[in-house]
Amino acid sequence: LPTMNSCNFTHTTFILIGLPGLEDIQFWIAFPLLSMYVVAVLGNCIVVFIVRTEHSLHAPMYLFLCMLAAIDLALSTFTMPKILALYWFNSQEITFNMCLTQMFFIHALSATESTVLLAMAFDRYMAICHPLRHAAVLTNTVTARIGIVAVVRGSIFFFPFPLLIKRLPFCDSNILTHSYCVQQDMMKLSHADITPNVVYGLTAILMVMGVDAMLISVSYFLIIRTVLQLPSRTERARAFGTCILHIIVVLTFYVPLVGLSVVHRFGNSLNPIVHVLMGNIYLMVPPVLNPIIYAAKTKQIRSRVLAMFKITCDEDQEHIAL
Repeated sequence: LPTMNSCNFTHTTFILIGLPGLEDIQFWIAFPLLSMYVVAVLGNCIVVFIVRTEHSLHAPMYLFLCMLAAIDLALSTFTMPKILALYWFNSQEITFNMCLTQMFFIHALSATESTVLLAMAFDRYMAICHPLRHAAVLTNTVTARIGIVAVVRGSIFFFPFPLLIKRLPFCDSNILTHSYCVQQDMMKLSHADITPNVVYGLTAILMVMGVDAMLISVSYFLIIRTVLQLPSRTERARAFGTCILHIIVVLTFYVPLVGLSVVHRFGNSLNPIVHVLMGNIYLMVPPVLNPIIYAAKTKQIRSRVLAMFKITCDEDQEHIAL
């Protein structure tokens, strides 16, 4: 077997694959991906802009939403330009260090998003189960600190990923099964013992995403129990209405994450295109859907978006009239 010293890490590159078996049409498939990326960038930028500029939205629920939009914006921007270059220009090569960097940000930002989703669940729990204490506990200062903790937590837990990958020798195949770099994909190419990578990777995911998912479930169990005790059907409907959006966003994040994990763990016999499609769904679906869900269902954001477009249309009409 090759040894660690027989590998030159400085000049190592990995090969990203497009859509196996669909190479002839992947150029055209990139256009829907570009459309999704544009929607994600515009949607999340609009949410960040509205929450930042509208003082009436400087409340924990909307500040957490702003954090979520910023994370989705960063996550899609770290990956989609390279994917589009791969599909359009067959730019398959990615340097070893760039692959490590992309891998770290994908995992760290996903962990940060998971923490923010947990914080949003706690916000709904306090608002419904302890409404009199909500404003005192979740102040804007506390909300900002939670955002910082989310970033630090994601970075600390997943910073060892590139270090553990860098210790491995890559002397044979360098072809990844995705259109971007993830730890599970990279470590399978090594000839060395990857047990530390597997153990730490599983531990980090369970300690972050696993714990978050469990606490979110507990929060909503307590919320549902409290809501069902409300005497009025109108009050119950209103309380459920404030939670349903967050539940949809949680499912939008965790379902593709679980699906991708299952494909990595048990999908060795699957067509390689399944791995690629699941990876792209995991990256693009949450950033695209989250701003649409909140803009469509949150009255304050929806009215501000409509007002922005109304002003733009009025200005265009005045310009045409002149």
